[in-house]
Amino acid sequence: MEAAVEAKSCTSYGKPPWRFTGRALYQFHLVKADVARALIPKEFRLVEAFGYTLGGFFLANYDHSPAGVFDELVVIAGIVWNPPTSCAWASKVLVNSNEACLHGRKEVGLPSHVARFTKKLTSDARTEQSRANRFLNMIGLGHAKPSSRIYLDTEVTEISGSAATAEKFSINLVSSVPEENSKAWLGPFINLSLPSFSGRTEHNPNLLKYSCQMDCRVRVVQPLQISRPSPTTDHRTEHQAAVDQNSDSALQAVEDTSEIRCLSLSVMLSKPILALEFNCLNMNVEDPLVISH
Repeated sequence: MEAAVEAKSCTSYGKPPWRFTGRALYQFHLVKADVARALIPKEFRLVEAFGYTLGGFFLANYDHSPAGVFDELVVIAGIVWNPPTSCAWASKVLVNSNEACLHGRKEVGLPSHVARFTKKLTSDARTEQSRANRFLNMIGLGHAKPSSRIYLDTEVTEISGSAATAEKFSINLVSSVPEENSKAWLGPFINLSLPSFSGRTEHNPNLLKYSCQMDCRVRVVQPLQISRPSPTTDHRTEHQAAVDQNSDSALQAVEDTSEIRCLSLSVMLSKPILALEFNCLNMNVEDPLVISH
C-alpha cells in the first residue's frame, strides 16, 4: 500500500486553494503536556496550563474534494504559540484515499497514512422517562416509554504495506445518530479560520504553515466515545522485520513510528471536553507557506 501511494507521481488537486465540502466534527481533549511535547518539534513552545494542553481530533467525511469522496481523521497533538495567536499541530492523519494521502504528504507536509474506515450502525434499547413519570414511578403509578437510540460505530485502522503488519494505528469512534426526520437546529452559519503548522516529515522536511478557511453551520454535540478495538495482529513482527534486516536505522525508524503511534493513541484516549459538529461544510485549504527549510 505504501509503495502504491508513493508510485503515484501526480494528482488532480490542481492549483490552491483546494476546496472540500461535506461534514465534520472537531473534538477537543485535555492532553498531557508531556505527551504533546513529545509529538511537537522542539523549536515550538507549547500552549499549556497546569500540565495540560488542548488537543483532540478532526473527523471529516468529504462528499466533494479534488480527490473525490473520502474520510479523514486528524489527530491533533496540541496547540503551539505563533504570536500573537496559536496554531494546531497534527501528529497523525489517516485517510481512505491514496491520492489524498500523497497530496497531504508532499504538498501540505502532513504525516498522512492510508487507513480503512469501517462504519456500522448499532442500536441501544433504553427507556425514556419524563420528570413527571419519574415522580409517578416513585409512587407506583408511572409508565415507561421504550425507545431505541441509534449509534454510528466507526473503526479507523491504519494500513501498511505487508500483511504481517497490516494493522498499526486503530481506534473506535462511536457517535449518536439523529432520529429520522429530526428537525434539530444545525446551528448558525459562521466563518472559521483554522491555522496549523506542518512539515518536519520524511516526505517534506520543511516547516510549513497553512490555513483552512471554513464556512459551515456549527453546533455543540455530545462528545464521541473513543476506545481501542481488540488487537488482531502481533505487532512484534514489525520489530522482528527490522531485526532481520540487521539495520540500526531500520530499528530506529520502527521505534520512532511505534512511539508516535502510542502517543497519538494517548491523545485520542485523553479526556474530551467539547465537541463541535460542522454541517454544510465548505472548506478551502490554502497553499502552505515555508517557514524554514
